[in-house]
Amino acid sequence: MRNYTFKEIAEITGGKVIAGNPETIISGVSFDSREATKGQLFVPVVGEVHDAHKFIPGAAERGCDAFLISKPSAIEGLDCNAILVEDTTKGILKLAKSYLESLGLKKVAVTGSIGKTSTRDMMHAILKEKYNTRCSEKNYNTDVGVAMTIFSFDESMEAAVLETGMDKPGEIDRLVDVIRPDVGIITFVGTSHIENLGSRENIFKAKMEITNYFGPENTLVINGDNDLLSTVEDDREYKVIKAGTGEEAQYRVSDIKDYGEDGIEYTLSVDGKAYDVSLNIPGAHNALNSALAIAAGCKMGISVEEATRGLSKIELTGRRLKIRESRGIKVIDDTYNASPESMMSAVTTLINTKGKRKIAILGGINELGNMSEEGHRQVGEFVATQPIDMLYTVTEPAEDIAKGFVDKGGNPDKVRHYNTKADFFEEMEGIFAEGDVILVKASRGRELEEIVERIVEG
Repeated sequence: MRNYTFKEIAEITGGKVIAGNPETIISGVSFDSREATKGQLFVPVVGEVHDAHKFIPGAAERGCDAFLISKPSAIEGLDCNAILVEDTTKGILKLAKSYLESLGLKKVAVTGSIGKTSTRDMMHAILKEKYNTRCSEKNYNTDVGVAMTIFSFDESMEAAVLETGMDKPGEIDRLVDVIRPDVGIITFVGTSHIENLGSRENIFKAKMEITNYFGPENTLVINGDNDLLSTVEDDREYKVIKAGTGEEAQYRVSDIKDYGEDGIEYTLSVDGKAYDVSLNIPGAHNALNSALAIAAGCKMGISVEEATRGLSKIELTGRRLKIRESRGIKVIDDTYNASPESMMSAVTTLINTKGKRKIAILGGINELGNMSEEGHRQVGEFVATQPIDMLYTVTEPAEDIAKGFVDKGGNPDKVRHYNTKADFFEEMEGIFAEGDVILVKASRGRELEEIVERIVEG
């Protein structure tokens, strides 16, 4: 981040300097009072439950003396520099937008019910073949996360890939107003956040907010296989590109070969020419994710050949289909997040991974609302059609996975349900053996990574 004076920040954020020197120089932004240092602007975020204004005295004790605040009482008794704004989050997003605009970068925004972080990582790998590129770290896809990412950029950069998340209408709009992407990608419209949005149609509308500031020079890249995204016609003010397995897809995926832990191969057809694409990451669903990234890369001046070369170097963020081995046991750690669709895809990866026994440990899927029972049962019904050796379901909502498995004709002797992880831990000793391949997957809030660690540590 370049240097700003306090006066400049006040003008950009619509605030007022109420303490200190307007010529104070700021060289960075921090949202964590424990990490805020002198020369940085500490921004206390006000959430539904917590108000970080209370951490200002602690930040001051550690040397930070510059604050963007919405409550003047928070700096009483402090010798500091302060800018007063109506809303700290909205204020800092204005600064992030101004700073990003000043860099003049090529920008891609990625969203979707599933696959957005993996696709973001793929997009980053592709753009790095030609441009000095940065992307969102971890799963930084909220207001604060996007702002943090932007403030980490510098003037040497040429391109950026930013992930946009949401669980309510209007959240993607707010983020893309800051980002103003050249290209937007929507990976999938599923059931994630349906508890808050009420229907998949409402989720679709919220995801389409990524195009709210698009004009003729912009491009939307979408998953043409998704039932709702497939309805987006190429008759809009902006360009629309579809990647998928259907004949109408401009970037058509075919002949997918899933080698489990060894990755995937597929054929990508573009403008009448076929390309062989290999990925060293597991999951057949990543064929379509990578096709979306390649399509977006081509709109950013990257050739298909350059894109596939970049994808050969991909490393995914977090606990996404990570293969871990211990004592001859393979564990597919996919505990980062879950939806019915991603859980079924992960089971397919399990089945295609080399090993003696194929075992799935599946936990609850969050934010399904009144579709929770249906979504979990759908997973169980799918597992019943696969050559699974054992299914363990853990945490209460996952009991519907077990019920769906049995009702679809799965062998009742091949499924066990545990209401809690503690119940599972009491019985797990000795149930795994050398040669087993074990998938562990659930929504992040279920914390099934604890099961992964128990298995790996023995």
